[in-house]
Amino acid sequence: MEPAEFIQHSGGAIGVAWLMIAFPLVGAAILLLGGRRTDRFGHLVGVVMAVASFVVAALAFVQLLGFQPGERRRLIPLYDFIPGMAKVGLLVDPLSISFCLLITFVGSLIHVYSIGYMAHDPNRRRFFAYLNLFVAAMLLLVLADNYVALFVGWEGVGLASYLLIGFWQHKPSAATAAKKAFIVNRVGDFGLLIGIFTIFATFHSLAFAQVFPAAHGASQGTLTAIGLLLLVGACGKSAQLPLQSWLLDAMEGPTPVSALIHAATMVTAGVYLIVRSGAVFQGAETAQLVVTIVGVATLLAGAIIGTAKDDIKKALAGSTMSQIGYMVLAAGIGPAGYAFAIAHLITHGFFKADLFLGAGSVMHGMNDEVDMRKYGGLRKVMPITFVTFLIGYLAIIGFPLLSGYFTKDGIIETAMEHNAVLGWLAVIGAGVTGFYMSRLVFMTFFGAKRWEATAHPHESPAVMTWPLIILSLGAIGLGAFLIVGNRFMTFLAPAVGAPEELPTFNPFSLTGLVTLALVAAGAAFAWFRYGAAEVPAVAPRGSFLTTFARRDLYGDALNEALFMRPGQWLTRLAVFFDNRGVDGLVNGLAAGIGGSSGRLRRIQTGFVRSYALSIFVGAALLAGAWLVVGNL
Repeated sequence: MEPAEFIQHSGGAIGVAWLMIAFPLVGAAILLLGGRRTDRFGHLVGVVMAVASFVVAALAFVQLLGFQPGERRRLIPLYDFIPGMAKVGLLVDPLSISFCLLITFVGSLIHVYSIGYMAHDPNRRRFFAYLNLFVAAMLLLVLADNYVALFVGWEGVGLASYLLIGFWQHKPSAATAAKKAFIVNRVGDFGLLIGIFTIFATFHSLAFAQVFPAAHGASQGTLTAIGLLLLVGACGKSAQLPLQSWLLDAMEGPTPVSALIHAATMVTAGVYLIVRSGAVFQGAETAQLVVTIVGVATLLAGAIIGTAKDDIKKALAGSTMSQIGYMVLAAGIGPAGYAFAIAHLITHGFFKADLFLGAGSVMHGMNDEVDMRKYGGLRKVMPITFVTFLIGYLAIIGFPLLSGYFTKDGIIETAMEHNAVLGWLAVIGAGVTGFYMSRLVFMTFFGAKRWEATAHPHESPAVMTWPLIILSLGAIGLGAFLIVGNRFMTFLAPAVGAPEELPTFNPFSLTGLVTLALVAAGAAFAWFRYGAAEVPAVAPRGSFLTTFARRDLYGDALNEALFMRPGQWLTRLAVFFDNRGVDGLVNGLAAGIGGSSGRLRRIQTGFVRSYALSIFVGAALLAGAWLVVGNL
């Protein structure tokens, strides 16, 4: 099934879809320009603007459902960016509205949670301003009807993430992490920008309505080049190999930032870009193959990293890498995988935000301690956090009938049908997920108490626990609602197309049973190591593989060896050339002129007899020269 045609629209909630972006953007402006005068109510402004954006998204979704499936791609023109050449507008279709609902709903819950989490921060108002700015940029990214506006949103997301990751800039580690995220993402953004230039050179337009229908007429080599360049951009934003190194360091930001940016929204931007550009990738089999390889490699790498982290947020960050890898794998498969990729993206937004906010609740009750080796037995003193966290955990490992069981297993089944090697690697990744997530739960909530004497763990306030409860409800039932009966695949088809034959969910398939068995084995092994046994206060040295995982698979060491150190030497060479070459020439010329001037100045004595002698000597020399020339 091919995607539906683009239809211009101007009425109802869809006609004012720009308000989704305007509300949080105005909120950010009020809080940033209002300054300290808005400190008392700034957090409320941030929450209201996020909720208002969700209301518009929900109304637009309801209106979109009222159209026939073939009429669910609505263009809302805004203005001519370059008259006669580039128009800027918004595209409301099943793909973009799915993202809008996720961004605004989960984003609103995170705003509410942040009221309690950031209650004692003197800069809370500025934090909410950055949250609003991020939501606005992310909505522009997914609602854009062309690559120019998409790129503006893409860069806005990068700017907001830089501000949020480095929010506690008084900590050198946070400032360094923000700079690292910004620089690594610029590498990906450069690839995306070159890809956009190539699209314009090939199709003479950057509007989706013109580019996608014309994609089938371009050469496979051109489409492959465009696809690979877009993939570079996707790898940067979605923390996929080889541009994943920024993600774990980004955990230096406040926990709500980790939930919003690194679970539900920004890291999914790369998946959105690949699926939205499906017409390009479907014409380039090589690019699609590279996408699937990157996805499966990252899902394994993230899972391995998660097994060795004692920092609760970094363990979840490794999990984010892995789960986004599943989505990228599905997106690379094509129409058969698009719906599973986006469905898993949506359910992941719920259960991973639940897990990150649950980790923040644990930290809130443990004096901001992040080392899981100093937790233990917290289920008794933090019952709501424990139950909601447990639901998110069961969802992410694919426990039967919870969200991840339907979406992640759907990706594995689709990958197995597409390529058995990729499918079995995805199965192995699921088994590792069962281990590292069980390890995290057992070290945090089970076993003996390992708290320090100064710790007094307690349950978080209601403003923090209610978002956890709501997110955990989505982690329970959202997967079945989307996948069973191909409900979401049918809904998404007008935007991205659908496979020739709709899949049938089979809970007793061989692949599904093997996956469950491996997940159970991973969980059992984690219980044996960290649940039933005593957890040492200091992490043991471990084997080479343990060190390999703790060092993030030596990703930073590789980047330093290949890029940072050669860059430093080139910088030193440039400084040497500048100091000794350019500056040396200029300074030497100035010194020569200055020295010569000083020597010439000595003959200006001020005595008449000296000047008379000089004139006499000069006249004698001229006379002598004249006589010599005359005799010749």
